[in-house]
Amino acid sequence: MNHLFSFLFRSANTLLLFGFLLYAGSLMAQSGSKTNVIIIYCDDLGYGDLGVYGHPTIATPNLDKMAQEGLKFNQFYVGASVCTPSRAALLTGRLPIRSGMVSSEIRVLFPFSKSGLPDTEITMAEALRSQGYKTGMVGKWHLGHLEPFLPLQHGFDEYFGVPYSNDMRPNPNSKGASLHYPPLPLVEGNQTIETGIDQRILTKRYTRRALTFIEENQDAPFFLYFAQSFPHIPLYASEDFEGKSRRGLYGDVVEELDWSVGEVLNKVRELGLEENTLVFFTSDNGPWLVMKEEGGSAGLLREGKGSTWEGGMREPAIAWWPGTIEGGKSTQHIATTMDLYATALDLAGYSLPDDWVIDGHSMLPIMLEDKSIGDEVLYYWGAEIYAVRKGPWKMHYKTITPYVGEAAVAHDPPLLFNLETDPSELYNVADKYPSVIPQLQHVVEEHRNSFSPPPSRLEIVDSDLISGKKAYK
Repeated sequence: MNHLFSFLFRSANTLLLFGFLLYAGSLMAQSGSKTNVIIIYCDDLGYGDLGVYGHPTIATPNLDKMAQEGLKFNQFYVGASVCTPSRAALLTGRLPIRSGMVSSEIRVLFPFSKSGLPDTEITMAEALRSQGYKTGMVGKWHLGHLEPFLPLQHGFDEYFGVPYSNDMRPNPNSKGASLHYPPLPLVEGNQTIETGIDQRILTKRYTRRALTFIEENQDAPFFLYFAQSFPHIPLYASEDFEGKSRRGLYGDVVEELDWSVGEVLNKVRELGLEENTLVFFTSDNGPWLVMKEEGGSAGLLREGKGSTWEGGMREPAIAWWPGTIEGGKSTQHIATTMDLYATALDLAGYSLPDDWVIDGHSMLPIMLEDKSIGDEVLYYWGAEIYAVRKGPWKMHYKTITPYVGEAAVAHDPPLLFNLETDPSELYNVADKYPSVIPQLQHVVEEHRNSFSPPPSRLEIVDSDLISGKKAYK
């Protein structure tokens, strides 16, 4: 009998131990199952600026390799054709009209702005942090430079970067509002740690900080939003890259950005995190063509930054996730930065409130199964819809050639292009396919009737710091 009790006791302990190990293993699996997310977001990079997208003289070996090992998007869109609303769309998953981060008068935030992204928005960082992620941001913010609107107040544990565009600093040759700008600040957390920073080494400083964040948080799920300041003008490259590109200074800058991407991917591999990390590379809007040689290229697409032609809002985009995303492929499926928001939340297991509207869908069906997630794109210029796409068709109510002083041109009937046969938007086919226009108009009207836009937050400014009223950027 004693032997029986002893056997049962040992068996019970064994079962308890086995059960505990199963439970502990389950917890470890759960904690390790959340995929790390790294978003690398350039500034003013054009659709045609990378080797893998066809540029003949800018060398981008790391991004080319990233595409060979990952998935290249041919029809990836941002939420706006200028900085601030585009970044709001990425981090909230919502068209910026919903958060008030648009204006047709003052199109981005400036040093004279007194507002920023509202705290009622659920940012990607807030959602991921609630799921146990460590959240860090490196680079250009541009969603409010005053403390209540900085990254730490929007879900980020760490921040190191500049609060707005790198050209927003005193310029003695300017006759406009920039005369009132302060020196460009470098911010850590909520504090300015430098002013008048040396932009020649900015990409390298950003990169070192990004690598440190990855290394320090390798044992926990993490989200890194790495928002480069370049190739927005003024252009700066470090000594290692200046004068090296066949494309001149612009090429030098892009080639240094390519180096930075390579450093991030190498760090992920070095730490053995590549099979549990999604890295996504894209840019905030198209190239600043009016800057000529200091601006980039939209490739075969029409126009660039500031416009609702394809070159203003269709961006290069590459997804990299070894072991999950099959490498060496490209996709024609339409996707947006707002879909990237939904993807990150999907990977983290975060459920939005039932009454919270977003404008994106998880891209996992595209990445894993080559399946479409939608075929509509709304092209806002400020607070107004200028164009809409559904499937191959794109219709323009208005068009504008930005930064040349010309007003927008209204079209009645609207212009119509088939982007599958004419991605350069050269041939208006409205007279050949008149039945398509009402279908696209229905998409716009349905969207307009679905909500009431809040007041613009970009028009809340310090009037003492600006001269007169005009459209900026």
